[in-house]
Amino acid sequence: MTETVRLTVAQAAVRFLAQQYTERDGVEHKFFEGCFGIFGHGNLAGLGQALLEAEVADPGSLTYRQARNEQGMVHAASAFARMRNRLSTMACTASIGPGATNMVTGAALATINRLPVLLLPGDVFATRVANPVLQELESPGGYDVSVNDTFRPVSRFFDRVWRPEQLPSALLGAMRVLTDPAETGAATIALPQDVQAEAHDWPVELFERRVWHVPRPVPEPAALARTVELIRTAKRPMIVAGGGVIYSEATDALREFCEATGIPVGESQAGKGSLPYDHPLALGAVGSTGTTAANRIAREADVVIGVGTRYSDFTTASRTAFQHPGVRFVNVNITGFDGAKHAGVPLVADAREALVALTRELAGYDTGADYRDRARLLAAEWDRTVEAAYQLGRRPLPAQSEVIGAVNEISGPRDVVICAAGSMPGDLHKLWRTRDPKGYHVEYGYSCMGYEIAGGVGAKLASPDRDVYVMVGDGSYLMMAQELVTAVQEGVKIVVVLVQNHGFQSIGALSEQVGVDRFGTKYRYRDADTGRLDGTTLPVDLAANAASLGVRVFRAGSIDELKSALREARDDTGPVLVHIDTDPLVPAPDGEAWWDVPVSAVAALDTTRDARKAYESHKTDQRHYL
Repeated sequence: MTETVRLTVAQAAVRFLAQQYTERDGVEHKFFEGCFGIFGHGNLAGLGQALLEAEVADPGSLTYRQARNEQGMVHAASAFARMRNRLSTMACTASIGPGATNMVTGAALATINRLPVLLLPGDVFATRVANPVLQELESPGGYDVSVNDTFRPVSRFFDRVWRPEQLPSALLGAMRVLTDPAETGAATIALPQDVQAEAHDWPVELFERRVWHVPRPVPEPAALARTVELIRTAKRPMIVAGGGVIYSEATDALREFCEATGIPVGESQAGKGSLPYDHPLALGAVGSTGTTAANRIAREADVVIGVGTRYSDFTTASRTAFQHPGVRFVNVNITGFDGAKHAGVPLVADAREALVALTRELAGYDTGADYRDRARLLAAEWDRTVEAAYQLGRRPLPAQSEVIGAVNEISGPRDVVICAAGSMPGDLHKLWRTRDPKGYHVEYGYSCMGYEIAGGVGAKLASPDRDVYVMVGDGSYLMMAQELVTAVQEGVKIVVVLVQNHGFQSIGALSEQVGVDRFGTKYRYRDADTGRLDGTTLPVDLAANAASLGVRVFRAGSIDELKSALREARDDTGPVLVHIDTDPLVPAPDGEAWWDVPVSAVAALDTTRDARKAYESHKTDQRHYL
């Protein structure tokens, strides 16, 4: 007779999660290292009670961490998973209604970036005896519909547990997706609030220690042969290193491959750090926010070897980056979906295994000394451009590039820079001198405003031995600063560098490019005479706001003061914020690339008509890569 234990659905879920582990290369990792939660009537009596019971009976089995915003806690969990190369993560629980739907943006971010996060939103009564309950959406089309159905398109796995008997299959299904590097993303298990508190007799096997093997698929021999055959024809090849290089811990294999073949490396946002910035074959960022070194090599490349990249529009400069008339693509990726992009030769495999195999099979192939020297010289030229951008000496307000240079100088080689949205990600992609594979953490799959501070908390929890520098503009800070309180509560040391430029200045620059004259992008009073938002600057004091949340705050009036504050912050044990005003009209150096943002075809404004002409000119360079 099967041995059972009587627990509620919520207690069973918590006990199950505490016993899940991953294993790769013979090393085991606890998969769920905690659970973020904000409680309401939809999850308090169920998951809230279960987490309390676990904390009392088995401390550390699934540590509860309080958050201030449901979206923010999912961002923190995503950042945690990214820093752990997707081998560990956090769960997140929220109440029914707005608590649940606040997590939808976080779910989209996790899925787009292919990061494993488990979401446990409360849901309506399965029994329907009290319907409609508080915060329930009534759908005339069916009583089984709730707001949680909005998670379906942004989750890699979705299930709703209407009965206790359904819980084991839901949990195992979620774990299958979360631990599969080709399928991972947000997994959502919606838990009706009455079901959470319902008791059931569970087989004890459900709660035994379970280890999920994270595979390293090896290249299929015929696909490897086709790949090698194509690469051997290349005269001017280049590598585009994506996030898959980092997640598969393939950076050493990449270095050995490029050194053996002489193929230079450009990096996507997620792949930045695949090579140290000063490696002789490191071209830096490629694409719309790329370097002149990477983009010049890209224009001439006859074979592009994408490793762990999904070829976003920024990476390909909206399909204008690769201009060789006969350019071909090799796509090394763990997913067949990405392997087939750009009509490329797919090599569906783990990035590290594929690179090791390619290095072996391409023995004797070399691009030649001249090509290696060209890559090295172009990279050195760009590094001089970076140094000049770091040292502009602008007065009275410094440029954003000078702020980046100051943080880069003060931070240690293993420290982490975090950003997500605004003009900063593009500038960091071009200008940040990355020295460690985990030292660059820019969320640019979803480019979600508000990710930065929450992401910083998650990254620090995942890597407590690294200092974490959160670079955030005032626009993104105002979207979600609440998790500073979480950092204070948990004693999580992050150093937030708040760049104040009084508006949405990234879109302001784009606005000029498309002929819209920075409309709606400045934080200004409404002018009584014009009736427009073009009055004087708002008297917002974000440094005072951060101080009111319990954070230690520095106000820097210059780059020297910024560096001094950053040095002092190194000795702090809790969160620190350094506030500095910058000049938003000083752009980063141009990387000689484009981004496709459509311009109005008909306009009364001269600026828009001129922008349309430039747009149509760029469109002629766009290609299908068929």
